[in-house]
This record gives sequence, structure tokens and C-alpha cells, in this order.
Amino acid sequence: MSTLGIVILALVVLALILVKKTLVIIPQSETKIIERLGKYYATLQPGINIIIPFIDRAKVIVTMRRGMYVYSDTIDLREQVYDFDKQNVITKDNVQTQINALLYFQIVDPFKAVYEINNLPNAIEKLTQTTLRNIIGELELDQTLTSRDTINTKLRAVLDDATNKWGIKVNRVELQDITPPESVLQAMEKQMQAERNKRAAILTSEGEKQSQILKSEGEMAATINRAEAAKQQEILRAEGEAQARIRKAEAEAIAIEKITTAVGQSTNPANYLLAQKYIQMMQELAEGDKTKTVYLPYEATNLMGSIGGIKDLFKSE
Repeated sequence: MSTLGIVILALVVLALILVKKTLVIIPQSETKIIERLGKYYATLQPGINIIIPFIDRAKVIVTMRRGMYVYSDTIDLREQVYDFDKQNVITKDNVQTQINALLYFQIVDPFKAVYEINNLPNAIEKLTQTTLRNIIGELELDQTLTSRDTINTKLRAVLDDATNKWGIKVNRVELQDITPPESVLQAMEKQMQAERNKRAAILTSEGEKQSQILKSEGEMAATINRAEAAKQQEILRAEGEAQARIRKAEAEAIAIEKITTAVGQSTNPANYLLAQKYIQMMQELAEGDKTKTVYLPYEATNLMGSIGGIKDLFKSE
């Protein structure tokens, strides 16, 4: 190859390098900070951008990728998540606990993210750790375990306010894991078991109490019902006896009325009825094989005399 060919080839290669250095293609949701002679010049937008080679250069910053700090001249504008390692915090009641936090943030101002902080991922991590220690230090262990939403809200508010000057927007903070010491876990397990036993005993006693109450109420209702039934039975029996007596009296009154009509007004119907009763009684005494002796009181002579007066009645019949 001649010298002219080598020169032309070199010029072509140099032109290609200049074109590559001049044209910068930025993907969507990414950007680059361009410095011209060491001074901020522009923030490149997605698409094709033209810069001056060897005069303009992209600012190199520290980012985190796959849990590692790396240097890059590209700034990712999408929401990012940092999964920090577990850290030891001390609660208000002096219990050392390990907490693992997740941080969701987004770069909204690339200029501030580059020039307001030296190492953005490390700064966010340290700020999250110190803020988390301060918040947990104000809570007891039980509150820490049951107030994740409250802790997340407080932590996000503090981080969002502190990172505002870095061009960062903290969207969410989540406590991924809270791990108390093993001794505390065992004590909590025993406490929970004791609480369950206590609730079981209370429920059992409450059930027995309700059972006794229902049983006594049932017995009381049964006794009242039995008493009411007996009362109604006695009332009905008394009413039946009263009705029977009334009916009997009415029948006797009708009989006396008919006897009076039959024997006439001159004869006392009571003597007639008394004679019938007397004859019936004598007939009953005469029945049977054995001889019967009947003793009458002295006053019975008057009765016999009154009965003697009815013979005329029988003769008339």
C-alpha cells in the first residue's frame, strides 16, 4: 500500500472516530451530563445529540448496579430500588434488632444528582441507616414489630426532605425484615403461648358460665311452666266440679219442681225426697248374707217421725 493510501485510510478512520465522538445516542429514560472544558454545558435528551469531541465529555458518576458500586457516564432516570444489607438498631427498650430496608427512589434532577453529592448511592444508604436508627430508637420493640406502616411513612418523609437538594424523589420505603434476637423471639413465643392459653381459659369459663345460665333459665322456665300447668289444671278441675254441682243442683231443682207438681202443694216435696233416700239406704243395708244391726241416734226418732208422714203419700200413689 502506498503512502497516499495509508494517509487516506487514516483520514477515514479519524473521520469515523470524530463522527462517533460527535454523535451521541441517548436511550429513552436515560441522560448524560456534558461538561465543556470542565464546566457544565448541557444535559442530553433521549435521541441523537451532537457534541464537540475532545472538548465536551460526559460526567462520570457513581451508581449502583446489582448491589455493587460502579462508575458510569449514563444517568438512569427510571425508578430504582436499593436493597440495603441488614443493620443493627436499638429500640427504646434497649433491644438490639436487625432490620433490612428497601428504598425506591427516582432521579428527577440529573444536575443536582451529579454536582450536589459526590457518591449518591452511598449517601442514600448512610442517610437511610441513620434515619432508621433515629426512628427505631423512639419506639419500643412491640411498637417496632406492629408499626411498619408508621415507620415507613416517617422514614420516607425524612428521606424525601433530605434528598430533595440532591435531585432525588423518594417514592417508597419498605421494611423488608425485622429480626429480634433469638432470646427475645423465644420469650415472645412463650408470651404468645401464655396469651393463647389465657384466652382459651377465658373462653372456656365464659362458655361454662353461659351454659350454667342457660341451664338455670331452662330449669326456671320448666318449673314455671309446670306450676302454671298445675294451676290451670286445678282451675279447670275446680271449674268442672263447680259446673257439676251447678248441674246437679239444677237437676235436683227440676226434680223438686216436678215432684211438687205431682204431689200437689199440700205435701212437702222434701219429705218425699227424704223418704226415697231412706228407702234406698235400707235396701242397701238389707243386701248381703250376714245379718246387720243398725244403731240409730236418739235424735233420729224425729227423723223417723217425719218419714212416717209420707206413708199417706205412698198410699195416694
